[in-house]
Amino acid sequence: MKVLGISGSPRARGNTARLLAEVLRGVSDAGGEVSAASLSEYTIAGCVGCERCRLDKTCTRFNDGMTMLYPRIVEADALVLGSPVYHYNVTSQMKAFIDRLYAFYDFTDERPRGYSSRLAGRKRKAMVFAVGEQADPADLGVALEALSLPLRPLGYEVVAELPVLNCFEPGIVGTKKEVLEQAYRCGRDLAAALSGA
Repeated sequence: MKVLGISGSPRARGNTARLLAEVLRGVSDAGGEVSAASLSEYTIAGCVGCERCRLDKTCTRFNDGMTMLYPRIVEADALVLGSPVYHYNVTSQMKAFIDRLYAFYDFTDERPRGYSSRLAGRKRKAMVFAVGEQADPADLGVALEALSLPLRPLGYEVVAELPVLNCFEPGIVGTKKEVLEQAYRCGRDLAAALSGA
């Protein structure tokens, strides 16, 4: 089982990256093969709705970071998406990544158009988490939904959602043993879901 983790933080070594590493450690300890990508290291253009991907079966409008990530997404049995909360939502980097997953859809010609996903059919799984500064879960806004809802029609079963609160200073999550344990358990749960255990 191959699991790809995506950090949507513009900080390469912040709280999101630390939590992602802990989730992936849980997967790895359960026997999974893991890899990670930090969107801070990629330039990803936002989808412009040109619809070329409907014919080309991939995004051909841009040759950017997604061009490198598409094969890794196809190969992975599961995705882990994590993002800090920016103004009640995911970061612009994560939003661009999610929007560019549109290239995996096939559409019918009638109206309203039916659709299917070329990622479906492999019983893919996903886990998502959002990292917020405030103590009130409401201040996470729509971040968790923005991460999980687009994955479902693409063919993923989201097996865990982790809200993380009270984390603003870079790296502070490393001092929060309970949160790190939760992230690790989410990784183990993801691995179990993949193996059918």
